[in-house]
Amino acid sequence: MASDPFKLRQPFFLPRSRRIAVTGVCLGWAVLELVTGNPFWSAMIGALGGYLAIEFFLWFDPANYDETDNDRTN
Repeated sequence: MASDPFKLRQPFFLPRSRRIAVTGVCLGWAVLELVTGNPFWSAMIGALGGYLAIEFFLWFDPANYDETDNDRTN
């Protein structure tokens, strides 16, 4: 199984509307940071938004978001 550093493959993100909302908020926040003159934070949040877009839309597989597949160990 591939590593998921942010543990995004949770059943919460199965609906498309939630994935769009979270990705949109990150990318919108990156634009806000850039407009207000904070290029470092814009790049950081923009990179996170880009990662979310790839994870949620390019690599998306509903089987990865099944509740029984999640590792519940500490």
